[in-house]
Amino acid sequence: MAVFVKDVMTPGVVAVRPDASLVEAAQLMRTQDIGDVVVADGQQVVGVLTDRDITVRAVADGADPLTVSVESVCSRNPVVIGPGERLSVAISLMREHAVRRLPVIEEGLPVGVVSLGDLAETQDPDSALAEISRAAPGE
Repeated sequence: MAVFVKDVMTPGVVAVRPDASLVEAAQLMRTQDIGDVVVADGQQVVGVLTDRDITVRAVADGADPLTVSVESVCSRNPVVIGPGERLSVAISLMREHAVRRLPVIEEGLPVGVVSLGDLAETQDPDSALAEISRAAPGE
């Protein structure tokens, strides 16, 4: 059974610059078939942007996704975790901060993301969330 974040995280990071438009971020999410991107200023993680952020914080308010920047919509100063941390720490952080994803940082650099779905697959593989997380997109 997995014990550490590095055992369940999605390795690699898809990132956008803070000044990227929401359209750029959404197109990247579509191309990569993901629902979130890390917002990075150089190599430093400054935020997380989800497809829901784009919908609820921008489009629903009538903002123009071509001109609105990622920085103005993303969740800033995200809670992060290291790859060597125990899964119980990730679960506690997600619960405490009411987040579904944690960027994984090693030596100051983003190396992956651990999601609620990743944890469900490991901690409760028979749960509905784990089954949904395992399903291929569009199923």
